[in-house]
Amino acid sequence: MELLKDKKPISHLFVITGLLLLFSTLIFGTIGAFQYVFPGLYRESFSFEKIRPLHVSSAVFWILITACGSVLHYLIKKRNGLWSNKLAQWQWFLFTIAVVVILITYVLGIFGGREYWEFHPYLAIPIIIAWILFLINVIKTIKDFRKQPVYIWMWLTGTVFFLFTYLESYLWLIPYFRSNIVHDMTIQWKSYGSMVGCWNMLIYGCSIYLMDKISGSEKYSYSGISFALYFLGLFNLMFNWGHHIYTLPAPKYIQYVSYGVSMTELLLLGRIIYYWKSSVNTARKLYHILSYRFLLAADLWIFLTLLLAIAMSIPAINIYTHGTHITVAHTMGATIGINTFLLLAFVCNIFKIHKPKTEKRITAGLYITLVALPIFWISLIIAGVLKSNWQMHLSNEVPFSAMMQSIHPFFVVFLISGIILTIGFFVIIGNLLAAYFMKTQEN
Repeated sequence: MELLKDKKPISHLFVITGLLLLFSTLIFGTIGAFQYVFPGLYRESFSFEKIRPLHVSSAVFWILITACGSVLHYLIKKRNGLWSNKLAQWQWFLFTIAVVVILITYVLGIFGGREYWEFHPYLAIPIIIAWILFLINVIKTIKDFRKQPVYIWMWLTGTVFFLFTYLESYLWLIPYFRSNIVHDMTIQWKSYGSMVGCWNMLIYGCSIYLMDKISGSEKYSYSGISFALYFLGLFNLMFNWGHHIYTLPAPKYIQYVSYGVSMTELLLLGRIIYYWKSSVNTARKLYHILSYRFLLAADLWIFLTLLLAIAMSIPAINIYTHGTHITVAHTMGATIGINTFLLLAFVCNIFKIHKPKTEKRITAGLYITLVALPIFWISLIIAGVLKSNWQMHLSNEVPFSAMMQSIHPFFVVFLISGIILTIGFFVIIGNLLAAYFMKTQEN
């Protein structure tokens, strides 16, 4: 398993794998958007029932694998190496094999899981083993937990809790848990909500590390507001899942607590980035210009996502938005506008992209996405509003087919903006990979 002996760090392999998964996410997402506009497209060979899990799983694994690679890379920088490169190599190998097999089973129409994890439960085993190896490596590399910067605690917390919530998402395999539908759905939605909080911990920790690196100061990683973000994020991943179960007969206090904490961590992260950018001098900003631009793009989408998230977290509004395209818009805004832009900021930093031509091309790709993404997002919100109005007021008068026909123009806008968004990301991914492999050949 000495995959990269005397060559590039193992973290680079995680990042390259992640970028390929981002590519597949975009391909499957574009096909799915075509199927929205042209119902029945590829129904016999490549139906939406296959495309959706192919798209969703690719997106989830893009986030997880790239976040792991970023954490490993920054741990190497912080600690002058990992406790075990071999463990990291095995982690990458198990992750990659599992993802490839999962995507193949989807293409073949073999399922057996549940939402987000629609693959057969047996394929969760290598993912669990890989994550345990990751956890061991993180703990052993950190060694001493005294007076550590906040990002160390974020990485550790995100790693530990992800393993817990991932195992929790498979409690449905035990008859005791799946015998009661309310308990079953509560556990499922709770685990998924907490899981997002876990990978956010990994990503936000890397964000603070990168901001420190760009500014040339560690004041953000030891600041009070950063630790406030950490504890709020910890509380969030434990309790904010309640807004997922407003439609279930759960105790009211769970709903009130979840409403109080839902997405508040975004407010603090946005504040950190907002004040950080004014403290970076011009020289350091220009040296890390691509990472800087992706961080600012994420900051913009933190604000927009926060507005929608707060609205969706109000129980009276959530009843209308639940199960509509507004939920999809929220997920897309957070996944693309926040997680993906932050991860690409890390990739630009890890790959050390400094050539002017490459910087210009990647920046052009970023600007394309920044134009297309709001249109993409708003079209979903409008479609969701119209659908929510139908399901709450008009479902007995207007047939489903007529409702879908009325929102069809917004699906067309969704498709066109999605294609432009995909082109922008293709420009970014292609130039990142080209620059990396050209640099590898030069070395």
